[in-house]
Amino acid sequence: MSGSFDGGPLDPDPFEEYPTGPDRFDDSPTGLSPFTPAPFTLGPALLFCPADRPDRYAKAVERADAVILDLEDAVAPAARADARRALIEHPLDPMRTIVRINPADTADFALDLAALERTEYRDVMLAKTVSFGQVELLDAFRVIALCETAAGVISASEIAAARNVVALMWGAEDLVASLGGTSSRFPDGRYRDVARQARSQVLLAARAHDKAAIDTVHLDITDTVGLSDEAVDAVASGFTATACIHPSQVEVIRSAYQPTAAEVDYALGLLEAAASVRGVFQHEGRMIDGPVLRHAEAVLRRAAR
Repeated sequence: MSGSFDGGPLDPDPFEEYPTGPDRFDDSPTGLSPFTPAPFTLGPALLFCPADRPDRYAKAVERADAVILDLEDAVAPAARADARRALIEHPLDPMRTIVRINPADTADFALDLAALERTEYRDVMLAKTVSFGQVELLDAFRVIALCETAAGVISASEIAAARNVVALMWGAEDLVASLGGTSSRFPDGRYRDVARQARSQVLLAARAHDKAAIDTVHLDITDTVGLSDEAVDAVASGFTATACIHPSQVEVIRSAYQPTAAEVDYALGLLEAAASVRGVFQHEGRMIDGPVLRHAEAVLRRAAR
């Protein structure tokens, strides 16, 4: 079927220059180029939704903190033209929506960008990002770079340095596939060492460049205990958000990222005690110095989200 988003004659030139002028996602004083994206603050639960299922859009945005409309792996290649149409014809709040687009070295990439130009969406997740140069192709967008191959993980720091990258995310299954492996996890559900290394490497690269880090999905929808454990670890390690694939996982993630009342009380008491002393001090039997105070501040920031 020929049409606007399947390579038909009505397609706009996908490489046509993007419009210039003020951009609502630009936090520079004038709102003009060079494009300076504001920090990534969406989350903590980011829910994937197949872009070819507009019947699920409303439920997804109602349940999650932000929605990732997926034009890549969640959509069969034959259905991607329909997915692009749905993206345009069923708009969501652009401030709570991310669009995952196909890898930069595929034909679908240009078609995805042509479709995006007919929407208000400016937060995009670039699947299988492997280089700084690929991110530069998206200079009109806020980019979440998905480092999910061996090449992408190795280049994570270079990718994170790009001006329009606001976050990095890692992916376990595509990573293992790129290595020629067969499983990212042991039979008991624990990640294999290579996946754990990639997770840490992407997190370190993101935070070294003051960008957000997003933890990957937990594919076993019924394993809420495993998801909770991983989300709790993500929070403690410094991730900003966790992606998920089913609405039932949203509350598990939110609960993990939300500090308990006891944690908030302790953080408040600790910072109050620090205000009246100089340097290192003891509080409730613990030695307290600058890094520990920053941990407490992080707890309060999460409580305020």
